[in-house]
Parts: sequence; structure tokens; C-alpha cells
Amino acid sequence: MSNVERLNPPGMAFPGMSQAVGCGDFVLVSGQVALKDKQIIAVGDPAGQTEQVFRNIEAVLAEAGLTLAHVVSLRCYLTSAEAYQAYAVVKNRIFADNPPAASAMVVTALVLPEIMVEVEAVAWRHALAKAAEV
Repeated sequence: MSNVERLNPPGMAFPGMSQAVGCGDFVLVSGQVALKDKQIIAVGDPAGQTEQVFRNIEAVLAEAGLTLAHVVSLRCYLTSAEAYQAYAVVKNRIFADNPPAASAMVVTALVLPEIMVEVEAVAWRHALAKAAEV
């Protein structure tokens, strides 16, 4: 039986949730937003927020010894359809070589009005080994 590991990088702990949970071969990353040093950054800038979101995902994955290259699935929530293009440009640059399965949806609001982008990720511990075999 696999152990469940709760992953919370320094400075990213949040009451009532883990930033990620490792379950066997998978790491499930909680929805990440453009928080840096407990402040929302890039207010009004969906590309800037997306950059910070992926830096946060990267930091969470590092706690499990993984990188963004291990990501196999993304789920993005945006507060406007107009923000999608900025998000997509950043995501497509980061995942140019090995794009994960992905979905994006427009929602009426996120937890704080300044937040325009939230992204959940699923990483597979064996993604790089399997990619090398292909």
C-alpha cells in the first residue's frame, strides 16, 4: 500500500489544505494562484499571474523531487475568456516539448477579485522515464 505524502513548500502552507498530495505514482497539486510572499502579484495581468502560478507549481513539485516535465494534466480556471490567450502563450512556452492533457474554463469569480488565473496540476513520477523509452 502506498503512503500519502502532504507537500507544503516553506512559506506556502495554507490552513485546511495541502499544496499537493502525493499518492503512489501521482502528485496532485492544489489550485495555484499568483501568490508570492503572501501577496497577489501582477494584478490585472493574466500573463504575469500565469508565470507566477507555474513558478508556484514548480516549487510544489520540487518538494516531491519532481519538475514541470512530470506534469501530465492541467486544469485552468480563468475569470474571463480574454485572459485565456495570455495563459495559453505562457503554458505553451513552458510545455512546448511535452504538452500535458489540459482543460480551461471561464468561471464567474475566484476566491479573491484580483486573481484572474488558477491552475491545478497532476504529475506522474514516471513521466520522464516513459518519455525516454518512446
